[in-house]
Amino acid sequence: MQPLLYSELVPWYSLVDPPEDHEDEAVCFQSAFEHIISPRPQTLLELGAGAGNTALHLKRRFTCTLTDLSPGMQQLSREQNPDCEHVHGDMRTLRLGRTFDAVLVHDAICYMLTEEDLLAAARTAFEHTRPGGGAIFAPDTLRETFQDTTETLEEDRGGRSMRGLMWTWDPHPEDSTYQVDFAFLLRDGDTVQAVHDRHVEGLFTRDTWDRVLTQAGFRVEPLKRPLGDGAFDDIFLCRR
Repeated sequence: MQPLLYSELVPWYSLVDPPEDHEDEAVCFQSAFEHIISPRPQTLLELGAGAGNTALHLKRRFTCTLTDLSPGMQQLSREQNPDCEHVHGDMRTLRLGRTFDAVLVHDAICYMLTEEDLLAAARTAFEHTRPGGGAIFAPDTLRETFQDTTETLEEDRGGRSMRGLMWTWDPHPEDSTYQVDFAFLLRDGDTVQAVHDRHVEGLFTRDTWDRVLTQAGFRVEPLKRPLGDGAFDDIFLCRR
Protein backbone atom coordinates (compact mmCIF):
# COMPACT_ATOMS: atom_id res chain seq x y z
CA MET A 1 0.00 0.00 0.00
CA GLN A 2 1.34 3.42 -0.96
CA PRO A 3 1.95 6.05 1.73
CA LEU A 4 -0.83 8.62 2.06
CA LEU A 5 1.46 11.35 0.75
CA TYR A 6 1.41 9.64 -2.65
CA SER A 7 -2.29 8.75 -2.64
CA GLU A 8 -4.92 10.47 -0.48
CA LEU A 9 -2.68 13.46 0.34
CA VAL A 10 -1.51 14.15 -3.23
CA PRO A 11 -3.55 17.42 -3.34
CA TRP A 12 -1.41 18.66 -0.42
CA TYR A 13 1.94 17.52 -1.80
CA SER A 14 3.12 20.91 -3.07
CA LEU A 15 2.84 22.29 0.48
CA VAL A 16 4.98 19.47 1.88
CA ASP A 17 7.63 19.51 -0.86
CA PRO A 18 7.73 22.83 -2.78
CA PRO A 19 9.29 22.61 -6.26
CA GLU A 20 11.63 25.55 -5.64
CA ASP A 21 13.43 23.53 -2.94
CA HIS A 22 14.90 21.28 -5.64
CA GLU A 23 16.79 23.83 -7.73
CA ASP A 24 20.25 23.57 -6.10
CA GLU A 25 20.14 19.79 -6.24
CA ALA A 26 19.10 19.86 -9.91
CA VAL A 27 22.09 22.08 -10.70
CA CYS A 28 24.34 19.49 -9.01
CA PHE A 29 22.85 16.66 -11.08
CA GLN A 30 23.11 18.59 -14.35
CA SER A 31 26.73 19.55 -13.71
CA ALA A 32 27.70 15.96 -12.86
CA PHE A 33 26.05 14.55 -15.97
CA GLU A 34 27.69 17.15 -18.22
CA HIS A 35 31.07 16.40 -16.64
CA ILE A 36 31.09 12.65 -17.32
CA ILE A 37 29.00 12.28 -20.50
CA SER A 38 30.32 13.04 -23.98
CA PRO A 39 29.03 14.19 -26.35
CA ARG A 40 26.95 16.65 -24.34
CA PRO A 41 23.92 14.79 -22.91
CA GLN A 42 20.51 15.63 -24.33
CA THR A 43 18.06 13.00 -23.02
CA LEU A 44 17.27 12.09 -19.42
CA LEU A 45 15.15 9.36 -17.84
CA GLU A 46 14.04 9.80 -14.23
CA LEU A 47 12.91 6.67 -12.39
CA GLY A 48 10.51 7.55 -9.58
CA ALA A 49 10.05 11.16 -10.64
CA GLY A 50 7.09 11.76 -8.33
CA ALA A 51 5.54 15.20 -8.75
CA GLY A 52 8.28 16.20 -11.19
CA ASN A 53 9.85 18.76 -8.88
CA THR A 54 13.42 17.98 -9.96
CA ALA A 55 12.43 17.67 -13.61
CA LEU A 56 10.91 21.14 -13.44
CA HIS A 57 14.49 22.43 -13.31
CA LEU A 58 16.28 19.75 -15.35
CA LYS A 59 13.95 20.08 -18.36
CA ARG A 60 15.53 23.45 -19.10
CA ARG A 61 18.60 21.48 -20.18
CA PHE A 62 17.42 17.93 -20.99
CA THR A 63 14.57 16.29 -22.87
CA CYS A 64 13.04 14.40 -19.94
CA THR A 65 11.07 11.16 -19.69
CA LEU A 66 9.49 10.79 -16.24
CA THR A 67 8.30 7.54 -14.67
CA ASP A 68 6.52 6.82 -11.41
CA LEU A 69 4.36 4.20 -9.72
CA SER A 70 1.76 6.62 -8.28
CA PRO A 71 -0.93 7.84 -10.73
CA GLY A 72 -1.69 10.79 -8.46
CA MET A 73 1.91 11.95 -8.36
CA GLN A 74 2.22 11.56 -12.12
CA GLN A 75 -0.81 13.78 -12.56
CA LEU A 76 0.92 16.49 -10.51
CA SER A 77 3.99 16.10 -12.70
CA ARG A 78 1.95 16.33 -15.90
CA GLU A 79 0.41 19.57 -14.66
CA GLN A 80 3.76 21.26 -14.03
CA ASN A 81 5.72 19.45 -16.77
CA PRO A 82 3.30 19.14 -19.71
CA ASP A 83 6.27 19.28 -22.08
CA CYS A 84 7.80 16.06 -20.67
CA GLU A 85 6.98 12.47 -21.59
CA HIS A 86 5.35 10.52 -18.73
CA VAL A 87 5.32 6.74 -18.33
CA HIS A 88 3.63 4.81 -15.51
CA GLY A 89 5.88 2.03 -14.23
CA ASP A 90 7.80 0.32 -11.43
CA MET A 91 11.54 1.08 -11.42
CA ARG A 92 12.27 -2.58 -10.64
CA THR A 93 10.63 -3.92 -13.79
CA LEU A 94 10.29 -1.04 -16.28
CA ARG A 95 11.66 -1.70 -19.76
CA LEU A 96 11.12 0.98 -22.40
CA GLY A 97 13.21 -0.61 -25.14
CA ARG A 98 15.41 2.47 -25.60
CA THR A 99 18.32 4.19 -23.91
CA PHE A 100 19.05 7.69 -22.64
CA ASP A 101 22.15 9.80 -22.18
CA ALA A 102 21.44 10.19 -18.46
CA VAL A 103 19.34 8.33 -15.89
CA LEU A 104 18.37 9.83 -12.53
CA VAL A 105 17.10 7.77 -9.60
CA HIS A 106 16.28 10.27 -6.88
CA ASP A 107 14.78 9.65 -3.41
CA ALA A 108 12.21 7.15 -4.70
CA ILE A 109 15.08 4.65 -4.49
CA CYS A 110 14.54 4.79 -0.72
CA TYR A 111 11.46 2.59 -1.18
CA MET A 112 13.67 -0.33 -2.22
CA LEU A 113 13.64 -2.24 1.07
CA THR A 114 15.85 -5.21 0.18
CA GLU A 115 19.13 -5.67 -1.63
CA GLU A 116 17.24 -7.66 -4.28
CA ASP A 117 14.92 -4.72 -4.98
CA LEU A 118 17.88 -2.34 -5.04
CA LEU A 119 19.64 -4.51 -7.61
CA ALA A 120 16.49 -4.73 -9.74
CA ALA A 121 16.22 -0.93 -9.82
CA ALA A 122 19.94 -0.59 -10.60
CA ARG A 123 19.58 -3.02 -13.50
CA THR A 124 16.65 -1.01 -14.85
CA ALA A 125 18.80 2.12 -14.76
CA PHE A 126 21.68 0.33 -16.49
CA GLU A 127 19.45 -1.09 -19.22
CA HIS A 128 18.23 2.44 -20.01
CA THR A 129 21.66 4.15 -19.95
CA ARG A 130 23.41 4.33 -23.31
CA PRO A 131 27.04 3.19 -23.59
CA GLY A 132 29.11 6.20 -22.54
CA GLY A 133 26.17 7.61 -20.60
CA GLY A 134 25.73 8.08 -16.87
CA ALA A 135 23.37 7.58 -13.97
CA ILE A 136 22.93 9.17 -10.57
CA PHE A 137 21.46 7.39 -7.54
CA ALA A 138 20.50 9.77 -4.74
CA PRO A 139 19.27 8.03 -1.56
CA ASP A 140 18.32 10.23 1.37
CA THR A 141 20.84 8.58 3.69
CA LEU A 142 23.29 5.70 4.14
CA ARG A 143 23.65 3.31 7.07
CA GLU A 144 26.95 4.97 8.04
CA THR A 145 25.48 8.48 8.12
CA PHE A 146 21.96 7.76 9.37
CA GLN A 147 20.77 9.82 12.34
CA ASP A 148 17.43 10.10 14.07
CA THR A 149 16.06 13.54 13.20
CA THR A 150 12.96 15.61 13.82
CA GLU A 151 12.02 18.41 11.42
CA THR A 152 9.15 20.88 11.47
CA LEU A 153 7.29 21.70 8.25
CA GLU A 154 5.35 24.88 7.50
CA GLU A 155 3.80 26.15 4.28
CA ASP A 156 0.90 28.37 3.19
CA ARG A 157 -0.33 28.40 -0.43
CA GLY A 158 -3.51 29.33 -2.19
CA GLY A 159 -5.69 29.66 0.89
CA ARG A 160 -4.50 26.39 2.40
CA SER A 161 -1.98 25.78 5.17
CA MET A 162 0.12 22.86 6.38
CA ARG A 163 1.94 22.41 9.67
CA GLY A 164 3.83 19.21 10.14
CA LEU A 165 6.40 17.13 11.96
CA MET A 166 8.76 14.74 10.16
CA TRP A 167 10.35 12.17 12.48
CA THR A 168 13.05 9.97 10.94
CA TRP A 169 14.05 7.05 13.17
CA ASP A 170 15.20 3.43 13.11
CA PRO A 171 13.19 1.08 15.35
CA HIS A 172 15.23 -1.98 14.29
CA PRO A 173 18.90 -1.07 13.63
CA GLU A 174 19.70 -4.70 12.82
CA ASP A 175 17.64 -4.73 9.61
CA SER A 176 17.85 -2.79 6.31
CA THR A 177 14.98 -0.35 6.86
CA TYR A 178 14.10 2.78 8.80
CA GLN A 179 10.90 4.79 9.27
CA VAL A 180 9.79 8.30 8.48
CA ASP A 181 6.65 9.32 10.36
CA PHE A 182 4.80 12.45 9.30
CA ALA A 183 2.24 14.18 11.50
CA PHE A 184 0.27 16.74 9.49
CA LEU A 185 -2.23 19.43 10.42
CA LEU A 186 -3.91 20.44 7.17
CA ARG A 187 -6.12 23.55 7.04
CA ASP A 188 -8.47 24.39 4.19
CA GLY A 189 -10.57 27.43 5.06
CA ASP A 190 -12.00 26.84 8.54
CA THR A 191 -11.49 23.07 8.41
CA VAL A 192 -8.43 21.41 9.95
CA GLN A 193 -7.63 17.70 9.74
CA ALA A 194 -4.86 15.74 11.47
CA VAL A 195 -3.12 12.95 9.57
CA HIS A 196 -0.38 10.45 10.46
CA ASP A 197 1.53 8.98 7.50
CA ARG A 198 4.26 6.33 7.93
CA HIS A 199 6.93 5.61 5.32
CA VAL A 200 9.19 2.54 5.58
CA GLU A 201 12.41 3.09 3.63
CA GLY A 202 15.55 1.13 2.77
CA LEU A 203 18.86 1.73 4.54
CA PHE A 204 22.07 0.28 3.10
CA THR A 205 25.78 0.68 3.69
CA ARG A 206 28.04 2.44 1.23
CA ASP A 207 29.70 -0.92 0.47
CA THR A 208 26.31 -2.45 -0.36
CA TRP A 209 25.52 0.40 -2.73
CA ASP A 210 28.91 0.10 -4.44
CA ARG A 211 28.56 -3.67 -4.79
CA VAL A 212 24.99 -3.54 -6.14
CA LEU A 213 25.68 -0.77 -8.65
CA THR A 214 28.84 -2.53 -9.82
CA GLN A 215 26.94 -5.81 -10.14
CA ALA A 216 24.39 -4.01 -12.34
CA GLY A 217 27.24 -3.04 -14.68
CA PHE A 218 28.16 0.52 -13.63
CA ARG A 219 31.49 2.07 -12.70
CA VAL A 220 30.77 3.99 -9.50
CA GLU A 221 32.21 7.12 -7.90
CA PRO A 222 31.00 9.40 -5.10
CA LEU A 223 29.24 12.68 -5.85
CA LYS A 224 28.90 15.53 -3.35
CA ARG A 225 25.31 16.75 -3.11
CA PRO A 226 24.49 20.16 -1.57
CA LEU A 227 22.12 20.00 1.42
CA GLY A 228 21.99 23.72 2.19
CA ASP A 229 23.80 25.88 4.75
CA GLY A 230 27.15 24.71 3.36
CA ALA A 231 26.50 21.03 4.09
CA PHE A 232 26.96 18.13 1.64
CA ASP A 233 26.41 14.40 1.55
CA ASP A 234 27.68 11.62 -0.72
CA ILE A 235 25.51 10.07 -3.43
CA PHE A 236 26.47 7.85 -6.37
CA LEU A 237 27.61 8.91 -9.84
CA CYS A 238 27.75 5.98 -12.25
CA ARG A 239 29.24 5.53 -15.71
CA ARG A 240 28.26 2.98 -18.31
